[in-house]
Amino acid sequence: VQDLFDRGVAEMDAGAVVVRVEGIQEPCIIRKSESGGGGFLYATTALAAIRRRVQQLGAQRVVYCVDARQGLHFKLVFGAARKAGYAENSAAHDQASLEHAAFGTILGPDGRPFKTRSGENVKLVALLDEAAARAREAVALKNPDLSSDKASTIAETVGIAAIKYADLSSDRIKDYVFSFDRMLSFEGNTGPYLLYAVVRTRSILRKAVERGVTVRDNAQIRVCMPEEKDLALALLRYPSTVRSVAEHLEPHRLCQYLFDVASAFSVFVTNCPVLTAPDDATRDSRLSLCRLTDRVLSQGLGLLGIGTLDRM
Repeated sequence: VQDLFDRGVAEMDAGAVVVRVEGIQEPCIIRKSESGGGGFLYATTALAAIRRRVQQLGAQRVVYCVDARQGLHFKLVFGAARKAGYAENSAAHDQASLEHAAFGTILGPDGRPFKTRSGENVKLVALLDEAAARAREAVALKNPDLSSDKASTIAETVGIAAIKYADLSSDRIKDYVFSFDRMLSFEGNTGPYLLYAVVRTRSILRKAVERGVTVRDNAQIRVCMPEEKDLALALLRYPSTVRSVAEHLEPHRLCQYLFDVASAFSVFVTNCPVLTAPDDATRDSRLSLCRLTDRVLSQGLGLLGIGTLDRM
């Protein structure tokens, strides 16, 4: 607070210490008045954190992933930080980028903020446990011969993937309705659907090895069928998609892209036999497309913090 006074950006207002930000009528309060307790606020520590992150740690981009309802708070804090010179990165000779990655609210079926039946906030651990339990039921129906340990491992991976993917696949600024049935579906733009797509790629590659076929990294990819072209073009969009997600801080773009790749792969394997291709060159080409699909889907899910499986 004293440093802000020394820089000439802080002033007294009705006993409180404030920083006025251009274009915003409400000031950024950094210390309450004596009658208000004289305490510091979130804005005070946020300004101190910006100064340290930029000027001591050398941050060039600082992203705050916080509820959209805190939008005014961050406009005031960012404006005050720039006015005080705290956002100046001397090493980079430039202003650090201060960004609020705002997100919406998770809603219940009634359209209100998601709560328990008793009106309390829902604990994440309870959601994950419930998702894993429901996923285990679904896995048991699809593959009843799995051992208990394998079924539990798969169920936990599927359940956590379902919740993470459902949250990240929605435009972060928008509200969305929480639904276990939708999240855990193996059809549509969901985490389980993408995990299943990865499993299918690995199953094909595994069967190729079992048949004595070498999956070569340098196999030439021949695009003859429309389904091969569609999958190849989808895979080529991966680098630009990741760059766009990082630039705009919108993970739902990556989710949509991965779903597009998985959908293109599903059509590809349905219409373009891989292991029973008409000749070795076509088989090797299609195996390469399967391998690339596995890499893109696995890495893309990894960027979202979602683990993959070899079998389901």
